[in-house]
Amino acid sequence: MGMEYDLDIDARDLLCPLPVLRLRKRLGRIEMGQVARLVATDPMAAVDVPHFCAEAGHVFLGEEAMDGATAYFLRKG
Repeated sequence: MGMEYDLDIDARDLLCPLPVLRLRKRLGRIEMGQVARLVATDPMAAVDVPHFCAEAGHVFLGEEAMDGATAYFLRKG
């Protein structure tokens, strides 16, 4: 189960807009085309992450429920 990823970002217990801000900062560590996973507990991340991807030119690959959190996957554009 689960998608492979190159970068894992833990944003559990952070509230909007901190998960996306952490994601944006950490994306500098990977190359274009690589996949990042953001794990968040804030329900707003379900709206914020796809919106961030659309605005910043990244590809939102989907989300996956985890134990008390959600994993969001994106390909760096």
